[in-house]
Amino acid sequence: MDSLTIFKRFTELKIIPVVTIERSLYSLELADALIEAGLPCAEITLRTNDAFTAIDKIACNRKEVLLGAGTVLKVDQVKEAIDMGAGFIVTPGFNQKVVEYCINNSITVIPGTSNPTDIGMALDYDLTLVKFFPAENYGGASTLRAMSAPYPMMRFIPTGGINIGNMMDYLALSSVIAIGGSWMVEKGLVNCGNFREITRLTKEAVNLVKG
Repeated sequence: MDSLTIFKRFTELKIIPVVTIERSLYSLELADALIEAGLPCAEITLRTNDAFTAIDKIACNRKEVLLGAGTVLKVDQVKEAIDMGAGFIVTPGFNQKVVEYCINNSITVIPGTSNPTDIGMALDYDLTLVKFFPAENYGGASTLRAMSAPYPMMRFIPTGGINIGNMMDYLALSSVIAIGGSWMVEKGLVNCGNFREITRLTKEAVNLVKG
């Protein structure tokens, strides 16, 4: 799937669940919970030993899920994530080596940014979609509104500290195409297999977006 198609899908879904999974045994149940809730999308963070296995299982068995790898820090992680079936790469900060590798290999990359310098670096690479992270710690929606004003060509996926109570503040911004959030797939819920609650929380968020 090319970058334009992925970005269009982000715009449609509005929410990207950011998942930290420690037990790949639950990978397909997690995917099914998101599908049932109407949000077939997941960014699997590379913070656990089972992350790559989880990406592989979901990519092979739940192809309708728009699947990416997050917290990507090194080029080797990009290679493994793509080999396992990830469709896009997300980094916490602006990592030039990762960005350059992805661009040179036609891999969709969404680098993390937190200030105008980061945004300028992204534009130097002709990137027009970045993550704003950690969103709440850096001033939330009001900061993003002000910071994005000089960059009308740039679109953002704010992530970090976003929840059901503040997500619409971000989605109200014209520069935001989607938000990244982990509250509906909180690590404790995933690791104890509470997929009913994951489905409930995800449906709540989806319904809020739909109005």
